[in-house]
Amino acid sequence: MQVLTSVFQRLGNGSRLEFRVRIMIRGNGKYYFELESILCPQNLNSKMVCLSICTGCLPTAPCCIVLFFTLLFTRFWLISVLYSCWWFIDWETPSKGGRRVHSLCRLRVWEYMRDYFPVKLVKTADLDPRQNYILGFHPHGVMVAGAFTNFCTYATGFRKMFPGLNSFLLMLPLWFRVPFFRDYIMMAGLIPSDKESARFLLRRKGGGNAVVIAVGGAPEALDARPGAYTIILANKKGFVKLAMEHGAHLVPVFSFGENELFDQVENPRGTWLRWIQEKLQCIMGISLPLFHARGVFQYSFGIMPYRKPINTVVGRPIRVEKNEKPTEEELDELHQLYLDELSQLFEENKGKYGVPEHEHLSFV
Repeated sequence: MQVLTSVFQRLGNGSRLEFRVRIMIRGNGKYYFELESILCPQNLNSKMVCLSICTGCLPTAPCCIVLFFTLLFTRFWLISVLYSCWWFIDWETPSKGGRRVHSLCRLRVWEYMRDYFPVKLVKTADLDPRQNYILGFHPHGVMVAGAFTNFCTYATGFRKMFPGLNSFLLMLPLWFRVPFFRDYIMMAGLIPSDKESARFLLRRKGGGNAVVIAVGGAPEALDARPGAYTIILANKKGFVKLAMEHGAHLVPVFSFGENELFDQVENPRGTWLRWIQEKLQCIMGISLPLFHARGVFQYSFGIMPYRKPINTVVGRPIRVEKNEKPTEEELDELHQLYLDELSQLFEENKGKYGVPEHEHLSFV
């Protein structure tokens, strides 16, 4: 009764209250509830915003498809028809740098999302704005939360840390074929993850473009779980070749905490679950990790990410000379240099962010 009185008094003052309820089961089979309340004006807002962004963004895509076709059979059919005309005219915009809306990237909601984990961008070296860059982001994680927050929004200060640079995060081309949804993701600075989209930016004279690639891609998401440091990179050389063809400098980026956000159903290679996931990925182009984490008011289960700090460390640039037709040996040499630089970046910073000394990156 005293607890309920306290709750209503706090709410009556106009403050927001976060509830934390734990069910503890003892060895004798008895259980009890533990109620913890924290008065924090922005904490609950951060949770709700992060929940809607992280778990509601991609599921919005099929809803947009349903809406588009449903409108055709209502008195609002003209909306879909006019949008189809616009879509036809605007078809190539995603592959030509997209259409970022700076006011959207500055919205307060992204600061709530940043503070939820929290997310922090760490600079280790200057990047010359007269050059173009390819930033290799590792690891992919389940939802690439660190990459989106750091490189698609202005919440963590990328534009202040690296003045003169514009960042563009690559995303599967599939999502840019979804009506309405394509316009939303373009406004955040996302572009399709195909060669033509990247080449358009890297060909721009004067530099100032940073193309961010989650190199491990969808397959790496299937191995994203707490304590995992396996990076799919051993045979990934396409981004290295792209850098050589355009003389774009390579920058390794490691996001500490990215894999700590979700647990995942065990799916080691060779199991029936992994086989099904890989088959679906080949068919649809996207991976379907069976992830779970926490809920809004409880910690045991849900699709809301854990509140774990994400520290995205931007490494030193690797100078790349333009070579439109690199040999296999030149490609392998630069690829190995990138692996070494990424490993060094991890080793130099892991102690700062709670990674045990015995842990090292494993490239597959």
